[in-house]
Amino acid sequence: MLVGLISDTHNQTDRTRRAVALLTNAGAETIIHCGDFTRPELIAVCAVRPLYLVIGNNDDPAELTAAAREAGANCLGWGGEVTLAGRRIAVTHGHRAAEVRHWLAAEPAYLLSGHSHCPGEHCVGNVRCINPGALHRASQYSVAVLDLLADELRFLTVPR
Repeated sequence: MLVGLISDTHNQTDRTRRAVALLTNAGAETIIHCGDFTRPELIAVCAVRPLYLVIGNNDDPAELTAAAREAGANCLGWGGEVTLAGRRIAVTHGHRAAEVRHWLAAEPAYLLSGHSHCPGEHCVGNVRCINPGALHRASQYSVAVLDLLADELRFLTVPR
């Protein structure tokens, strides 16, 4: 199963459309947004596939939750966990250290986050931590595709 990973879209509607097109063209069956939509209307742009999302530090929780409900997306609040293809995936924006510690302690297969605007991955114990990058205030705009069955990650550059 291929999962599209996106974060920190920060009101960038056209760039978000291009990023979502990259993810769907790469075969993403589900999209996970790691927070900081900034404008809740961007949820509909991302909801072309089943969508899971978390609230970021630049999001209005009430507006984002309402927009997610309207778009049929799954809002996980400040952080949450989903199971896809038998793999536990925790998601949080990354700006709340206690939230990150909580999800690391839960030992999911993956912990997805954004906030830093820097794409990357590393392991903390058995947890694979992934940040897909950002579509705003980054030297290079990026998203990622995670193959849950092969446990392979691929970063994609979003054209400016």
